[in-house]
Amino acid sequence: MGRAFEFRKARKMKRWSAMAKTFTRIGKDIVMAVKEGGPDPDANSRLRAVIQNAKAANMPKDNVERAIKRASDKDQGDYKEVLFEGYAPHGIAILVETATDNNNRTVANVRAHFNKCNGNLGTSGSVEFMFDHTCNFKIKGDDLDPEELELEFIDFGAEEIFTDEEDNSIMIYGPFGSFGAIQKELESREIEIISSGFERIPQVTKELSGDALTEVEKLLERLEEDDDVQNVYHSMVEAE
Repeated sequence: MGRAFEFRKARKMKRWSAMAKTFTRIGKDIVMAVKEGGPDPDANSRLRAVIQNAKAANMPKDNVERAIKRASDKDQGDYKEVLFEGYAPHGIAILVETATDNNNRTVANVRAHFNKCNGNLGTSGSVEFMFDHTCNFKIKGDDLDPEELELEFIDFGAEEIFTDEEDNSIMIYGPFGSFGAIQKELESREIEIISSGFERIPQVTKELSGDALTEVEKLLERLEEDDDVQNVYHSMVEAE
């Protein structure tokens, strides 16, 4: 198996563990998708993907519909996606994806998290190059052969396809820019997409233990609890 498989296995979607936080993140994704491409999922591929993710997270349909309606209101503010880069103690690289309607607040909060945990907020480009920006799709695995699928989807940008043993679904990974092509091909074949999204996979990881591990985990926890933070990625080996 490749790096995407190991990355997925280690993370186990830890950042989506709190349901309330998950719904807040999806709500922001809905606003950004509607502002970008309109409220009709049939004409807005980004919104279709977010609605699939909402369903996978067991977000009630009424919540999704209300979020779309609110996002369509001209008085509804938009969220801006901002990426922060920095280092935790012990040389662990960190990327923080945020969705904010107040950039000054978000910058101040993220900087405070780093400072209080002996980390350093870096400049744009200081850490991002250490991670591969990927897209991913989780699809129904019924009657599908991952090896055959991989051969068929290479032309659409797929780089790694494997079975998720937890629920026998199939994961497809490719470069960030291949999202649209893979999504379009899956839909044209009427293959059910359970969820989809983007992840940043570290090219090199570092293992920590004891107090060093605790220090870094403290910073990660503070960042993940921030209301403006959507995702946190790092170069530390995940604890089993």
